[in-house]
Amino acid sequence: MKLGRLFWKFFFAFWLALLLAGAGVGTAVWLHHQSEIERLARERDPFVAGGPRATTAVAVAESVLRHGGPSALQALLADLSRERWPQLLVVDARGDELLGRPTVPESVAAARQQAALGEGHRAARVVELPAGGGSWLLFVPAGGPELRPPMPPLARLAGRPGEPPREFRPGFERRPAEPSLWLPVGIGLLASIAFSALLAWYLSKPIRNLRWALGAVAEGRLETRVRPLMGARRDEIADLGQDFDRMAQQLQALIGAQRRLLHDVSHELRSPLARLQAAIGLARQDPAKLEATLDRIEREAVRLDEMVGQLLTIARLDAGSRDSREDVIELVDLAAAIADDARFEAQTKGRELHFSGQGEAELRVRGELIQRAFENVIRNAVKYTAEGTGVDVEARGAQGQFALRVADRGPGVPEGDLEAIFEPFYRAQNGSSAGGFGLGLAIARRAVTAHGGEITASNREGGGLLVEITLPLDLRKD
Repeated sequence: MKLGRLFWKFFFAFWLALLLAGAGVGTAVWLHHQSEIERLARERDPFVAGGPRATTAVAVAESVLRHGGPSALQALLADLSRERWPQLLVVDARGDELLGRPTVPESVAAARQQAALGEGHRAARVVELPAGGGSWLLFVPAGGPELRPPMPPLARLAGRPGEPPREFRPGFERRPAEPSLWLPVGIGLLASIAFSALLAWYLSKPIRNLRWALGAVAEGRLETRVRPLMGARRDEIADLGQDFDRMAQQLQALIGAQRRLLHDVSHELRSPLARLQAAIGLARQDPAKLEATLDRIEREAVRLDEMVGQLLTIARLDAGSRDSREDVIELVDLAAAIADDARFEAQTKGRELHFSGQGEAELRVRGELIQRAFENVIRNAVKYTAEGTGVDVEARGAQGQFALRVADRGPGVPEGDLEAIFEPFYRAQNGSSAGGFGLGLAIARRAVTAHGGEITASNREGGGLLVEITLPLDLRKD
């Protein structure tokens, strides 16, 4: 698998960010550590030792002195002098050390100053014994053995009787070797490289899939879909994949509809052109029938002109053209006027049309398109309703919406074709012999959709078709 430039951009960006973050954190820790060392160095007394070992030794000595007296403490210090114990000094009020060891006057003076400060400095303490026991100063002088790391006691080093101490056995190490400084640095570098590579691959892989899908669509493979390649991703890149799939599906539908339209136009033009050629041939064979032949040619020319006009209307609507003027129209009144004209046509064919209108519905629309949409739906119902029946037209404006319902008593449409009747040149297989090009409902849907509305069709109980147009009234009228 070839890794593209985007992968390496992501990789180096993340790696550099991790290295900078690590260097920044390491520098901050090092500076803090150095400041702590400097602070401890400034606070360290040059004469009196501090730290937990010195404080513990002073606390133990104080307890022994209070409960056993100077003699008990003297015995304890004599025993501990042979161990790795801090060099604890016990000085009385005259400046004499309990074991007779030499003292430094500066150390004694510094220890008395620390002991006088109170509970915050307990590495030096003054113990007052009752009943004339005297005053004793306990402290550990600086530079004593407590500054060196303690060695393990002999009892822990020795083994069973007859065995040499552990420090003299083969393989025993007194002190483990310090790890190399490059070990954590190397581990950090490897971890940052692995993390950066995984993250760069995670982000660049779906983009490579999108690039492949775009190339496939550019080559004409409109059935290409990229969402299955995204896996379980739930992020903006996955949303981009879904948007691409919708785009590809829309392109596939549009191009498919264009191909079907081209095929249907070719088919529809073939019949009137064939009739024109036949009429011209008859006129040449029998000049006596020239007048009738010309009438036939005129009718076919009118039909061709009508069909081409409807095709141009569909083309303009599909292209989103807004060349027609927009006016504020009262839709209920418009539907009533079209229904009144259609009623006259219906009565001449032995049918009826019933209209009912409620409310008001003013809207700024392209009047020519909306009028053609209403007229196509109503006249289509008059054409297909059975003789002796009627068409029910209801127009209503309420709650920010206009609705036009047109119901006939014709043969209806198969359930599987209720959406297909809005496609150009569609003719339902319902046994009806009504003429037409099959473009009226296609124009109606495109005109309604161009105004943000919706048109649907459904079969009526008892037979017939119900077509409903809805238009939102929240658009600007001024």
